[in-house]
Amino acid sequence: MSASSPELASPSSVPTDDAAATAPAVTPVRVLLYSDDVATRDAVRVGVGRRPAKDVEIVAWHECATPAAVIEQADAGGHDLLILDGEAAPAGGLGLTKQLKNEIFDCPPVIVLTGRPADGWLASWSQAEAAVPHPLDPLQLCATIAEVVRTHIA
Repeated sequence: MSASSPELASPSSVPTDDAAATAPAVTPVRVLLYSDDVATRDAVRVGVGRRPAKDVEIVAWHECATPAAVIEQADAGGHDLLILDGEAAPAGGLGLTKQLKNEIFDCPPVIVLTGRPADGWLASWSQAEAAVPHPLDPLQLCATIAEVVRTHIA
């Protein structure tokens, strides 16, 4: 074989890893998910999956079904994002968001699941970073999570 043989690769034809160098960094996110309804929690987890966006990866889900558990877990820390169901009973995610934002120093960003699109003003009142209305649309939920992570965490 000679140096001009097509089987030999010249240094200029060796592929480089430029794609990896220009790819966005992936932000790992630990999520605290609250709803008294297991079907709602399942819908959120299944709808979002592990990668709501190319640059956002959910590395852990911690589910809570009671307001006391949410307060305890949020106070303990270790979560990057809270997703709280505004339709949960006996305490909804909107009131819990307001309480957490007022009581926990450096509270993680919160996405609330509201009963309807017109409840956006309640999400603003509660100091939530974003709101997603029921019925839950997985694409909207993923886009909202990605936006909140990019804006407040990454």
